Amino acid sequence: MASVVAKTPLHWVKRGLLYLGLAAGAVALLLPFFWMFTSSFKRNNEIFTSPITWFPEQWQWHNYVDIWAKSDMLTWIGNTLIIAVSVTVLEIVSATFVAYGFSRIKFPGRDALFMLYLATIAVPWQSYMIPQFKMLSAWGLSDSRLALILMQSFSAFGVFLMKQFYDTIPEELSEAARIDGLSEYGIYARIMLPLSLPSIASLGIIMFTNAWNDYMGPLIYLRSPDLWTIQIGLKTFVGEFTTDYAIIMTGSVLSVLPILLIFIFGQRYFVEGIASTGVKG
Repeated sequence: MASVVAKTPLHWVKRGLLYLGLAAGAVALLLPFFWMFTSSFKRNNEIFTSPITWFPEQWQWHNYVDIWAKSDMLTWIGNTLIIAVSVTVLEIVSATFVAYGFSRIKFPGRDALFMLYLATIAVPWQSYMIPQFKMLSAWGLSDSRLALILMQSFSAFGVFLMKQFYDTIPEELSEAARIDGLSEYGIYARIMLPLSLPSIASLGIIMFTNAWNDYMGPLIYLRSPDLWTIQIGLKTFVGEFTTDYAIIMTGSVLSVLPILLIFIFGQRYFVEGIASTGVKG
């Protein structure tokens, strides 16, 4: 029978300080979002006042109607959704398949190749974005959604995340499947994928969020207004002499809502998937 350790006053002090630190961190993270949300109901000249005001003098509810009349929000949201969903689906398919190969298929130089592939995570995108742009332009994909989809759908991070999970699955399970006559494709599709649903959900949430919030990629590749994403579209409210900050804040709140809903409904799978792969931070 396990012994019960008595809680000392020092224990409760440490626990209280921990909760206090966590609460302070949560407030610091949420404060910019709170300011953005209340600013979306302010007049334009009321946003950057000094000292700062957290609530509008008069709530400008019509900002959420005006943004639809002043912009092409529906097209921007549609373009962003097409790119984010396509990137997420392709990334899940490619990452799970490649990770299975690195985790279960034995071939000469496998570990060295994986380490080399993993090292590409450390290479900043800014160092190769110009050669990448010239390559995709040579293929005739500049100013198209396909360029962004191809550029973001194959990442070493996704392979690393899924391989971490596959390595935790006992090899005996694959051996038993091989004895029963399943091919490697069958083991991947009928055993590995169903077992890795929490990790797939985590990868999907991360990739959808990255693709949805991407600004530099659409800024470089998309020139036609009918292809703009919501991140690029909101830039049109920044003029040479005036900027409509209230509408930008309103658009920013609308752009955050899909990500917020995904996290609310997928939080349990996200935490479970990250915990099962051992990836933190």
